Amino acid sequence: RLVLHSASSELQSIAVMSVDLGSEWMKIALVKPGVPMEIVLNKESRRKTPVAVCLKENERLFGDSALGVAVKNPKVVYRFLQSILGKTTDNPQVAQYQKHFPEHQLQRDEKRGTVFFKFSDCSTLQRNFWQPIKDAVITVPAYFNQAERRAVLQAAHIAGLKVLQLINDNTAVALNYGVFRRKDINSTAQNILFYDMGSGSTTATIVTYQTVKTKESGTQPQLQIHGVGFDRTLGGFEMELRLRDHLAKHFNEQKKSKKDVRENLRAMAKLLKEAQRLKTVLSANAEHMAQIEGLMDDIDFKAKVTRSEFEALCEDLFDRVPGPVKEALAAAEMSMDEIEQVILVGGSTRVPKVQDVLLKAVGKEELSKNINADEAAAMGAVYQAAALSKAFKVKPFLVRDAAMFPIQVEFSRETEEEDGIKTMKHNKRILFQRMAPYPQRKVITFNRYMDDFVFYINYGDLGFLSEQDLKVFGSQNLTMVKLSGVGSSFKKHSDAESKGIKAHFNMDESGVLILDRVKLGNTISSLFGGGSSEPNANVTEPVTVILLNDSDRHLNQILSLACFSELINVENELTESGKWDRHSIESEESLKNSHVFLPHIRLQDLTDRDLEKQEREKTLNSLEAFIFETQDKMYQDEYLAVVTEEEKEQITGKLSEASNWMDEEGYTAGTKELKEKLSELKKLCKAMFFRVEERKKWPDRLAALDSMLNHSTIFLKSVRLIPEGDQIFTEVELKTLERVINETMTWKNETVAEQEKLSPTEKPVLLSKDIEAKRSFLDREVNYL
Repeated sequence: RLVLHSASSELQSIAVMSVDLGSEWMKIALVKPGVPMEIVLNKESRRKTPVAVCLKENERLFGDSALGVAVKNPKVVYRFLQSILGKTTDNPQVAQYQKHFPEHQLQRDEKRGTVFFKFSDCSTLQRNFWQPIKDAVITVPAYFNQAERRAVLQAAHIAGLKVLQLINDNTAVALNYGVFRRKDINSTAQNILFYDMGSGSTTATIVTYQTVKTKESGTQPQLQIHGVGFDRTLGGFEMELRLRDHLAKHFNEQKKSKKDVRENLRAMAKLLKEAQRLKTVLSANAEHMAQIEGLMDDIDFKAKVTRSEFEALCEDLFDRVPGPVKEALAAAEMSMDEIEQVILVGGSTRVPKVQDVLLKAVGKEELSKNINADEAAAMGAVYQAAALSKAFKVKPFLVRDAAMFPIQVEFSRETEEEDGIKTMKHNKRILFQRMAPYPQRKVITFNRYMDDFVFYINYGDLGFLSEQDLKVFGSQNLTMVKLSGVGSSFKKHSDAESKGIKAHFNMDESGVLILDRVKLGNTISSLFGGGSSEPNANVTEPVTVILLNDSDRHLNQILSLACFSELINVENELTESGKWDRHSIESEESLKNSHVFLPHIRLQDLTDRDLEKQEREKTLNSLEAFIFETQDKMYQDEYLAVVTEEEKEQITGKLSEASNWMDEEGYTAGTKELKEKLSELKKLCKAMFFRVEERKKWPDRLAALDSMLNHSTIFLKSVRLIPEGDQIFTEVELKTLERVINETMTWKNETVAEQEKLSPTEKPVLLSKDIEAKRSFLDREVNYL
């Protein structure tokens, strides 16, 4: 919707965008032919849009419009949704969200296992969301796990977007920084720490820049993520909540009302809005007066708040500022001495105390602010979008991101001890280490299985996470994969030498784990193969893969792995080639058979309602404007001159009648009825408007015709003076011009005379279009000669 205002229809097909989806704000950047990397303005002409949606009755509002409703009716406005994306009902962040926004009821979805909002008007939300530009790179926090990443991808799929890539927001910032400093990057590694404190969370990232040699494009700059530390709940929003509660306490202490303001949802929404403003002002001022008109029961509120009070309220939050830096250094196995500079990103780093604590923690002379703290992620992501699009060519900049959480494969098999006793041995194989670069492919080979078996894909050691982070993280089990057809395949090729069962995994550019394929490989000697001239021919057998999620795993895993059927079926088979057919889920029929289709169809109904509402508002405004403007014209001399008394009474009567209808019934009337009313009034006034417009045009049109007649007459006289021997025009041509001049002059004189006999209230015979036609014809004749 935002991009529509700046992208012409003929260019939409090759335009790409980035969506920097934060917890409080969203920024969109665009690349299209002639527009290299530009932040898109929303309909309020702002460069960022609040991540908020309002759903009430038949209306859907976004961004600032939704926030405007929040202070009046907070129950219908949904905000700060990132923290509960893909979360189960027992996740601590769900409880925290419920505490921050008690006006909303969160419930467990039985199919997905994750939370959803109880919304009384769900029956009215039907069909799909339309996007004019579909190719997009979307940012996500670096700490998003598989479930959270899949939730974003699925939401984008429902919204009709083609996601070119999910890019970590810290990586997007690093890319934006590097792209504009290509000349400063060389073969010597430069380590930079980006400290990003946004509204909902904080991330510290250590990035190494240097040039590397590639086969495809020679020596190119590269960024590699070496260490990441984060705090999921440290951000500006938590500071604003402290300020809100502080203001609520002030109001209660003033005892202007017997009620507790904290129990009034509307009043608390107003206090939160004022707290957000107050936090910004206190970043530049030592004190400020908070004030709200009619906070509760028509009682006005005023209270002075100082910066020192604010800092005391958030003291424990400021103590957590160095935490992500320490984690990032530990993950990268570096010290601050190896870091060349610390760069601030995110709106909440503008709080002076945050900068003071951070500067002390990193031990540097200063903190760098040489990047756009708000738009860096959006601009980095849109550069990546242009690089991934076939429509644009950009200078290569290699990106090596890092997997935050280790992933491993676990399986058990029976082993026989020396004494003949059989025992079950549990094995673990690391797929991706913590901070392992991606995109990357891995193959796990199972050598000793001769029959069907199962293996588990789980997260590895998460001991580096705090106890609270582990609770927020959710289940550490990804899924269980059951392979069938193994035993029958071995029996079929009993003479073959087994090369094991190979499971091919891929951590793609979005940080999403994909099980590409599972193959059973046999090497068959030509002595036994009978059909191959090769001494060692490889025979691969397709293996059936069944993905099983028990009740414990199902909660977290419904959105985890791209190859795992996108929740449409629990059991699937590989294609004959042994490769998972991930694209089959894109079909309309598959979608209709899944629970994913329900929000898909609900969104279309919301969009249809939006378009219908816009059309109605446009028609309503047009009708209002026509009534008021025409009523005003009925007092102007130029209009009064062209209408009879009867016409005047009829028009003014109808306008007055329409105006009264608008006040009583018009504001609830449908689009069709409004259009009919407007059409009826325009038809009634058409003749009057025509007579006025004609009289306005006569002077200029007649002057232009007189000028043309004068010019052509002089021209004719001049050419007739040319000596016969030098004459270049024929007599026929000159007589033709003379005839046209005379006919035009006669028509003009007779028509003007006839018009002067008519009353201004009668239909004119002297028409501006006829005057222009006569002038143009005469002009062509002269130009020809």
